[in-house]
Amino acid sequence: MKIAFTTSDRVHVNAHFGWAQEADVYEISDAGYKFIETLKFPGSSNQDKNAESDDKTASKLEALADCAIVYVASIGGIPAAKLIKRGVMPVRPQSEEEEIDSILNKLVQTLKGNPPPWLRKALQKS
Repeated sequence: MKIAFTTSDRVHVNAHFGWAQEADVYEISDAGYKFIETLKFPGSSNQDKNAESDDKTASKLEALADCAIVYVASIGGIPAAKLIKRGVMPVRPQSEEEEIDSILNKLVQTLKGNPPPWLRKALQKS
């Protein structure tokens, strides 16, 4: 299963979906995880808050289409609904201080046991 993380430092989930310039993608299973790629979203920036256009959202949605989950620091209602409609579950971590590696390790452990319903649904995508 592929999982993406919107990040500005490649360590924390600290980027708003609409303003994220990058998303790191990992492949995860109950055996572990590995880094796949960094997706680049040119033209997205925190300085351009009001310019989040349908084109930028559409390109992010397309780039993330094969992911089951995308972790975001925050996300608006409309982009979240569009992700869900495509079968991608947006998730906010407990805090922006939580590290991506920590989230991945917790997910691996959860996959080894009895995943919650939302995670089982995400697994069905992959």
